[in-house]
Amino acid sequence: MLRHAEHVMGTVFSFAVRDADDRTPAALDAAVARLHELDRRFSPFRPDSDVSRVNAGELTPDQARGELAQVLARCRETAAQTDGFFTERPDGRTLDPSGWVKGWAVAEASRILAEAGSADHCVGGGGDLQTLGGPWRIGIADPEDAGRLKAVVEGSGLAVATSGTGERGAHITDPHTGRPVHGGWLSLTLVSETAGVARTDAWATAVFAMGPERGFRWAHRRPEVEALAVLPDGSLRCTPGFPRYLADTATADPGTYHAPAPAGGTGA
Repeated sequence: MLRHAEHVMGTVFSFAVRDADDRTPAALDAAVARLHELDRRFSPFRPDSDVSRVNAGELTPDQARGELAQVLARCRETAAQTDGFFTERPDGRTLDPSGWVKGWAVAEASRILAEAGSADHCVGGGGDLQTLGGPWRIGIADPEDAGRLKAVVEGSGLAVATSGTGERGAHITDPHTGRPVHGGWLSLTLVSETAGVARTDAWATAVFAMGPERGFRWAHRRPEVEALAVLPDGSLRCTPGFPRYLADTATADPGTYHAPAPAGGTGA
């Protein structure tokens, strides 16, 4: 298996390619280059990015062309799908489409590997993963102890996205109040076989902002996704269909899944 880790977008992107051949190294180089390109173009922290140009008044969203226009369109679609709990302006003023771009970057890297012939790989970045082929076993980290796993997801062709406080603290904002989300849950994981990692990631951000009760009502209405939440007391709650993705479903309850002992490794 060919593995690689790349520091970009303020996090680590990981690659695991089971069916690597002589085309894979060049494809991996292209995927990594694409990640850095998206960071240069869409990071709100780079003064020369398209996003920063909008924030500086050098470009208006209506003047945006190409991929920036596509990103903003996807953000608006996600906002409509989530009752406004997703936004490309988390503070109400400054453009920051990172909630879409990070998952899209994972999807782009996976696409490049697939176009080079890989049919069995896993790409992850900042809590989001896209698998092709499989099955793959994916660990869901304990948000209170990064060295432990709360559960292990297993499946083929899965998009898995986790939002929460584990890596960056309370950084998700409720667009309706403008304040960081606190206390509702520690982390939320969405799994989808059809939505793709970009959309699954954006939905996870929005659902986390909704809080558990509203968030689970939303998830129950979306047949494309299943949800698993870590609550403040450390217990787990899931949608009825989530247990089919768990590596060990023998003791799974449709409403609450009690995770087995932490397993070793992720994305392998």
